[in-house]
Amino acid sequence: MVHKPLRGKRAIVTGVSRMKGIGAAICEALAEGGADIFFTYWSAYDRSMPWGIEQDEPFQIQRKIEALGVSCHCLELDLSKEEGPQALLAAARDAFGEPDILVNNACYSEAMPYSALTSERLDRHYFLNVRAPIMLSVEFAKQFQKGRGGRIIAMTSGQSLGPMPGETAYAATKGAIDAFVKTFAAEVAEKGITVNAVNPGPTDSGWMDEELKKQLLPKFPFGRIGTPYDAARLIRFLASDEAEWITGQIIHSEGGFIRG
Repeated sequence: MVHKPLRGKRAIVTGVSRMKGIGAAICEALAEGGADIFFTYWSAYDRSMPWGIEQDEPFQIQRKIEALGVSCHCLELDLSKEEGPQALLAAARDAFGEPDILVNNACYSEAMPYSALTSERLDRHYFLNVRAPIMLSVEFAKQFQKGRGGRIIAMTSGQSLGPMPGETAYAATKGAIDAFVKTFAAEVAEKGITVNAVNPGPTDSGWMDEELKKQLLPKFPFGRIGTPYDAARLIRFLASDEAEWITGQIIHSEGGFIRG
């Protein structure tokens, strides 16, 4: 019998819209572990980015997950709206009951020089990169009644390891998640919930052009650039019972990426 460490678990994953994305890989890895999946997507954001999105791409992901023998539900939802977190948790509970796992993967990024940063642009980063994952985590913890096995996992980007020129708003808002994880982990431990963050380092999830890949490759000692599934495997482990003693951690899983 194939070992399914997450059999019977229910996972919410935000920011899943592209087949090549980290979100899709996370869903696949959790489903391979036996978890039922509920994911969100927001097509308007991906359509505005250089990588784009196919019209039915989220449903391609859903069919791929269901083929692994678990249930999979999805919802198009703008998590930057104040009502987004409660709407998501209500929809997930209606679909498959009380969730065990929350993966805060959705994010907003708009590269620009500091001189172009406005309050409106900063707010767009804040609403999705800070307010949404924090309030989702808060609502998840408030509703969690199982006593053990709760998992909250956030995605970060190594903002504490070095500067990100041209990404002031993104770096500042994503960096806030590091501080949140450490404090929130201590608060919700009594409910049997662990809280961690994963920094996957530069990951080839469809946004890199060939010139950037050429620049990055020598910085990886293993001779390859990170893939979405590298991050997804770690998240599957953190979601499992094997990781019940790991909490409040920012895990830099970058394949030895050399900065500078």
